[in-house]
Amino acid sequence: MQTIKCVVVGDGAVGKTCLLISYTTNKFPSEYVPTVFDNYAVTVMIGGEPYTLGLFDTAGQEDYDRLRPLSYPQTDVFLVCFSVVSPSSFENVKEKKHCWTLAIIDPFSSAMGTSNEDHPEPSVVSKWVPEITHHCPKTPFLLVGTQIDLRDDPSTVEKLAKNKQKPITPETAEKLARDLKAVKYVECSALTQRGLKNVFDEAILAALEPPETQRKRKCCLF
Repeated sequence: MQTIKCVVVGDGAVGKTCLLISYTTNKFPSEYVPTVFDNYAVTVMIGGEPYTLGLFDTAGQEDYDRLRPLSYPQTDVFLVCFSVVSPSSFENVKEKKHCWTLAIIDPFSSAMGTSNEDHPEPSVVSKWVPEITHHCPKTPFLLVGTQIDLRDDPSTVEKLAKNKQKPITPETAEKLARDLKAVKYVECSALTQRGLKNVFDEAILAALEPPETQRKRKCCLF
């Protein structure tokens, strides 16, 4: 049986662990959420053939910068996650494309409840894409927007409005995905499971059908 290795990366508190727990258990974690979800394997049917989808969580904090790449070898596809309710961080990412010192802070980290990922720092552009492309230059990745249920949450929208901000739109995120040369942009809510299955369906397709110029997709550490 062929195995597809999918590694999830992104800042702390953007909902990576909840994403995996909700997908694999079919329910949103209501209490304690570990910083790193145990690796999980599920069997999926693709074209009538069974595949093993291996899901690997990672810790986003800088304390794990040396350890995190150890999970990258043999990766078939990455999910690079960010929260759609962190527009200030998203704007900072766009403005600092050529200056890699800026850190991302998610002002709505509490929206995920009890996650231990309390200090998100690095951004999609300044940290995650450079990191995975350094270690795995030929491995495809998707840009994933999380917490989309909060786009219409009155409390969240009100907090953003006080700072003259709005949630990140799909169109804006899609443009970033194109700029970053991601396979595509997808988004979901771990809470409502809206778009959740599609995220992993697209990840599987990206792993099985990489761009023509990226035939060798397995990641190897350098």
